[in-house]
Amino acid sequence: MVVVGAGMAGVQTAVALREQGYAGPVTLLGAEPHAPYDRPPLSKAVLLGTAEGSAFDVDFDGLGIGLRLGVAVTGVRPAEHLVDTDAGPVPYTALVLATGAEPLALPGTQDHPAVHLLRTLDDAARLRPVLADRRTVVVVGAGWIGAEFATAAREAGCQVTVVEAADRPLAGALPAEAAEPMAAWYAGHGVELLTKVAVSRVEDHGVRLADGTLLPADAVVVGIGARPATGFLADSGIALDPHGAVLADGLLRASVPDVYAVGDCASFPSARYGRRLLVHHWDNALQGPRIVAAALAGGEPAVYDPVPYFWSEQFGRFVQYAGHHAPEDRLVHRGDPRDAAWSLCWLSPSGSLRALLAVGRPRDLAQGRRLIASGTPLTPSLVSDPAVPLKSATT
Repeated sequence: MVVVGAGMAGVQTAVALREQGYAGPVTLLGAEPHAPYDRPPLSKAVLLGTAEGSAFDVDFDGLGIGLRLGVAVTGVRPAEHLVDTDAGPVPYTALVLATGAEPLALPGTQDHPAVHLLRTLDDAARLRPVLADRRTVVVVGAGWIGAEFATAAREAGCQVTVVEAADRPLAGALPAEAAEPMAAWYAGHGVELLTKVAVSRVEDHGVRLADGTLLPADAVVVGIGARPATGFLADSGIALDPHGAVLADGLLRASVPDVYAVGDCASFPSARYGRRLLVHHWDNALQGPRIVAAALAGGEPAVYDPVPYFWSEQFGRFVQYAGHHAPEDRLVHRGDPRDAAWSLCWLSPSGSLRALLAVGRPRDLAQGRRLIASGTPLTPSLVSDPAVPLKSATT
């Protein structure tokens, strides 16, 4: 077995193979030179210098997992069952693609010394002096990573401005009813948020906006999204979806024999939501490998159709989201978004809970996640009462 990618999805796949009884050779290929590590702490403890790293507590030698670091994969030849790397070809019986996603760069800034991305341990290491010196920072993009970095930078004492092309934070992830209340969080923590503003270019001393304004900046952090890290699959014959993700089936199998895909680099069909999902979050990288490992270890095949889940810590708030919402779903407010704790629920036309956003209400999230999985119809008037436990809002 060969697993490409030594992030959460790749490590979990290799470990799960052993846990489920596979005794043959397992090789784990990682492009970075560092021991495999968890990514969420990069925008928090590692960035602020309160932790040196976030390496997984896995005894690869003890598990008999052949860990090869600093090996970049350059291609796959399915007909020959070979993975091409910069260290030479690697044969496989079965291949698991777990290469994750790569952040989008701001055009024209790839080699600019003041421009930073935040995806890897090296990225966080380069940004730590920026925070330690309390410099002036412009963040491009008010998504999840932009908000988390802005939170850490303010905690470190930096002057922070966030620039967002859309009319609100998280415009690509949440509707206005959910995202607009979050705009006030920025000002409440001393962060200037500029919306409906486009970046023209990054100059030596700051960020030039499309209207000509120059925002002074010692450093620029770009958080404008990510795409599946699948460029090496060109000409492999492995089918990709329009987003560039591996087009996996319900068992997370790719379009060619003996190849699977997990985590951020793969999309999968969801019967629960009636559409294909591409989930760029930690929980997906934790759950999918168990399905793949069971199939490869000879277990009973199981269809992968999870309730997507993610969380974010920003501006003193713990934000959690479960499920997947669509325009036809009914939005029900549960508490006042101006308060410290509130939730939003999306109900299907039949009344079942499809998705839930919880701010400071972890019990809503825990109960809501189970209700989404069960498909139990709910009574909207009870859902809208924050004093009523969600589990008691059933019809």
